[in-house]
Amino acid sequence: MNQVVVHPERCVGCMQCMLACATAHSQSGTLFGATLEQPLPKSRIHVGAGRFNEGFPNRCRHCDPAPCQAACLAGAINRVANTGTVMINPDRCINCASCAMACPYGVIRFHEDPLGPPNRQIAVKCDNCSSRVVRGLIPACVEVCKTGTLTWETVDDAMRRKNREVSRAMSSGGPGQPAVPDGVALLKTIKQAELEIGER
Repeated sequence: MNQVVVHPERCVGCMQCMLACATAHSQSGTLFGATLEQPLPKSRIHVGAGRFNEGFPNRCRHCDPAPCQAACLAGAINRVANTGTVMINPDRCINCASCAMACPYGVIRFHEDPLGPPNRQIAVKCDNCSSRVVRGLIPACVEVCKTGTLTWETVDDAMRRKNREVSRAMSSGGPGQPAVPDGVALLKTIKQAELEIGER
């Protein structure tokens, strides 16, 4: 089954995925409409900065087994059998934060959600854009990602492609196919050099 696969070496930290995620989880479903909503919709993917200020899109991995599901006191977290997506039932969430403490990736946030119960903070995390996927669309973060950092595919396909890229890059006698687009690699090299110069 397809899922969002993260290729962190390609991320340039543009944060378009965060904007698209917040818009996709708004009541209006449009960027302009989302800015006028109360509460404001928030992203379920979070772009953090790595060692050289490069971006890293951190999102729910939908672990199997899921520590958040095991820790949930109210039984508000379950896995959708046919997609493998770990979902939070906003009506059952009691805002105890047990799931957030159990999550090894720190991706569960607590806030009022436009699609959840009004005037109540609940646990919120990536839902693989299930409402989009059932309509035949791909997750919003993947759709807007221009560098290929986020892809919608099976993990096996992603690993096969990565293996081919590394094999081509390492084989002798051929030009090789870079694992990271040239522009992305150049941008990362510049960021790293700027930081190293600043540390001197």
